[in-house]
Amino acid sequence: MNIVEFSKPFQPISLEEMNKVKLLDRMDKKFMFNSCHLAEILQKASEHYYILEIDGKRYAGYDTTYFDTPEYEMYTLHHNGKQNRYKVRFRTYVDSGLSFFEVKFKTNKGRTKKSRLQLPEKDHSLTGDVAALLTRKTPYQADALVPALLVRYNRITLVNKNLTERLTIDFDLNYTIGDRKASFPELVIAEVKQDRSGSSPFIDIMLDKRVRDVSISKYCLGIASLAQNVKTNNFKPKIRYVHQLFSKTA
Repeated sequence: MNIVEFSKPFQPISLEEMNKVKLLDRMDKKFMFNSCHLAEILQKASEHYYILEIDGKRYAGYDTTYFDTPEYEMYTLHHNGKQNRYKVRFRTYVDSGLSFFEVKFKTNKGRTKKSRLQLPEKDHSLTGDVAALLTRKTPYQADALVPALLVRYNRITLVNKNLTERLTIDFDLNYTIGDRKASFPELVIAEVKQDRSGSSPFIDIMLDKRVRDVSISKYCLGIASLAQNVKTNNFKPKIRYVHQLFSKTA
């Protein structure tokens, strides 16, 4: 995909300006579509959104390592539709080298609350301040968790012109568990993040394109695709939908 060309119509926004729209406590809506539609969708979105630009670059690489129990308890709770569930991860911004430890909490009200801790270096140890945040924000202890999944992808970040909404567009997804790997080069996952559910130009674009919102996380997609001896029944319709996207062309 020629992301440089696709992103030309957008006015840029700096990281400092975008940080005014943190949305660490928010409502999310997620969409999946084939990358062949990305150019048209970005063209339509450029009227309503700024694009995050850092050092002249308009997309960024992410490395994310998720932690879970050896039995994939966090994944299983999500699979079973349980509310008040968690995700625990280390995230590195590849271009800048910045690393964070993050805890995401999905409430029974449908809100996503994120807590994060910037790390002095890329270190995936559940110790010190990281362990303290884990204990404070989740029911899990550090010694109960192990690395579960590595996800690598690229991300475009858009901010609406009222500075009330963020939109992330992830592509070139690659998953790894040990020596098992899966990639989804044609899949695009877009997520609208708002303080409260409301009108959104991007949601309107998705409705016009007849793209429905699909609530499977990148973590659950990766675990369902690669992990052994985990439940997948409740995710099978969504995974089939993902694979159907690969056969769709512009």
